[in-house]
Amino acid sequence: MPDALDFTGKVVLVTGSSRGIGAEMTKAFGKHGATCVVNYFTDPQGQNKADAESVAKELKDPLVIDCDVTQPQQVEAMMKQIQDRHGGLDILVNNSGVIRDRTIKKMSLEEFESIVRVNLTGTFNATQKAIPILRNGGRIVNLSSVSGQVGLFGQANYSSSKAAIVALTKVSARELARQNITVNAIAPGFIDVGMSKGMPDEVTENFKKQIPLGRLGDVREIVDAALFLASPMASYITGHVLNVNGGFYMG
Repeated sequence: MPDALDFTGKVVLVTGSSRGIGAEMTKAFGKHGATCVVNYFTDPQGQNKADAESVAKELKDPLVIDCDVTQPQQVEAMMKQIQDRHGGLDILVNNSGVIRDRTIKKMSLEEFESIVRVNLTGTFNATQKAIPILRNGGRIVNLSSVSGQVGLFGQANYSSSKAAIVALTKVSARELARQNITVNAIAPGFIDVGMSKGMPDEVTENFKKQIPLGRLGDVREIVDAALFLASPMASYITGHVLNVNGGFYMG
């Protein structure tokens, strides 16, 4: 019986894959045989590049690309590099995201728009520029959030961007179905890595009390959801939002 999680021969791009969930996804796809593209965005300290190169060391024949997903020209150039190197793309995971919490009363327009620009516009740019090189039967997996479904306090910018990603996922699923490309989203809850890990202990404990399973999620549980949606097991699933949040949001 063939292994449904064997991605040998598949080319995978995870945006924002230098650290956190994106890095773990990339390494997991690599362990399952995929050829992976590691994407990072240059920061003044050079930490993102160093982290991306660290991820690449665990991969076979990796392609590491510096690209700001908010810039269409850079995204187009990234897709061209992938096309030139690998002849196309099979799986795109739109993972790039940032957070900058503040109440609506105190939030500046720049603080609102900058988060939407990375999270939502970045997802749009990567999706649009990937379409010409996505092979028939390809997969797109977008990262939404429980915040986009319940609207968390202080996250008018983040929640709005993640809610809009759900709508973008459904539109993309309709438009790309004729190419047999599925488009789905994962909506993580509070995960023990990245943004959630930076919460104060008392905030973390308060959220745990609201989660039926009584704990934060493990990054592996988000990675597994992405592997599933990118696999043949999910070939008849498109336009769907997979909630991975321990029951925090049940719709």
